[in-house]
Formats: sequence, structure tokens, C-alpha cells
Amino acid sequence: MHWAQRVNVSTSRRVLEDTFTLRGIDELQRFSTPPYRCLYLPTETASLTYRIIRDLTLQQYNELLRRGWRRFGCEFFRPACAQCVQCRSLRLPLADFRPSRSQKRTLRRNAEIRVVVQKPTLTREHIRLFNAYHADMHARRGWPAQTTHERAYFRSFLLGNWSFAREFLYYDRECLVGVGLADVTHEALSSIYFFHDPAWRPHAPGVFSILRQAAYARQQGLRYHYLGYWVADSPSMAYKAQYRPHQILRRHPPDEEEPEWVAPE
Repeated sequence: MHWAQRVNVSTSRRVLEDTFTLRGIDELQRFSTPPYRCLYLPTETASLTYRIIRDLTLQQYNELLRRGWRRFGCEFFRPACAQCVQCRSLRLPLADFRPSRSQKRTLRRNAEIRVVVQKPTLTREHIRLFNAYHADMHARRGWPAQTTHERAYFRSFLLGNWSFAREFLYYDRECLVGVGLADVTHEALSSIYFFHDPAWRPHAPGVFSILRQAAYARQQGLRYHYLGYWVADSPSMAYKAQYRPHQILRRHPPDEEEPEWVAPE
């Protein structure tokens, strides 16, 4: 058999396996939102497709990540914008990823920060940090005003009995200064959300969190670290391209299609 034919057979087999795996998802509902003003690119109109999922396996979730899906609670979502395609899924191939000099300096500046990885929890300190972080971002960057409480936080980050859900707790001595929500499958770590004490901001806590999660994923023998959506023209999202080398999902394919991850052009 010709080499190209062998590749096509292998790819077809993978697509069939993925399709079969995804058909078994316990999905309650799927819908797309009406168009709304994009939070990242105000001149664009956005829409999201949601899947409300009650249960799925590690393999099923891994296939959703490969196709650009993200998770908050039981809500899995990805862009479905009619015209704009600037939200690009970005991941780090961990075998090749190396922190830059600047990123290594951030690790050294935060050498005293203690990191605890565990199943997600909910405390008063979580709520305090979340609200302090969003108040700061509202004042500095004009983010929409947002506060949370125990029920809303639970719905966004803890709802669902997900075996793969983790939180990274960052402590300065005994004081909780940051929380990073993430998912860990047999193949990848997916960063979900991060918030921190505004007083920690001069030490680049967002960079530190990504690097610590990447290091954890590598220690676990994982292949990829998913950083969510990269938007080149958005100040809040463009930073993700600073982690190299990285891969971009060419398009968000349906379940029956094999996703194509490529190096940036």
C-alpha cells in the first residue's frame, strides 16, 4: 500500500473512533445564542454554541477539547460567530514548550508562592478573591462590573460531578492569593479560569499560573496544555501567543470530522 493511502486509512479510522466515542455523550441540550456584541472585539458580533452535558468520559472530553470546546460547570461551549473567525483555539505541545527568559524571571519572582492542586472547593476566600479581582479589572480595563456569590460560583465552576476537575490554589505564606480552575484528562490539561488578589498583579500572576499548570501537566506525562481562545486583536486575549511553540486549531469542526491543529502562520 502507498504511504499516502496508509495515512488516509489511519486518519479515517481515527475519525470513526472519535465519532463513535462522542455519540455516547449524555447531552441534555444543544443551542446557539442570538448574536450579541463581542466582549473582546466590540466592532464584531458574536455567538456561542452550547452543549449542556450531564456526563462524559475522559476520552469523550479529550475529543471535545481537540475540537475547540470549553467548559464552565455543565456548560460546554465554543464560538459560532457568523462572520468573524478571530477566536482561535490555542494549545501548547508540552514536549516542545519552553518558557522564555521573561517567563523564567516570573517563576523566580514567585518562588515563595506555594501551590496546592486539588478537587475544586468553595470558601469565603474564593468569593472574596473573585470579587476583588473583577472590581480591579473593571476599574483598570473597563471590564463589565461583575460580582459573584456562593450559588453563582458553584454553578459556574463546581456544578457537575467531573472526575477531571481541578483547582490550583496559590498561597503567599498562609494567605490565598490566587485560584486557577483547570481540567485534567489522560492526555491534556485545559486551563479554565484564573483570578487573583490585585495586590499580587505586579508579579505577573497570570503568567506564573500558566507556567505552573504547564509544569504540572508535563510532570503528569500529558501531551497538551489548552489555553482557551486566542484573539490576536484583543488586549485581554492576545498574550496567549507569547507561549511558544504553540498550535492553533484551523477551524472548529463537527464531531464527525478530525480536527486540524497547525503551527501559526
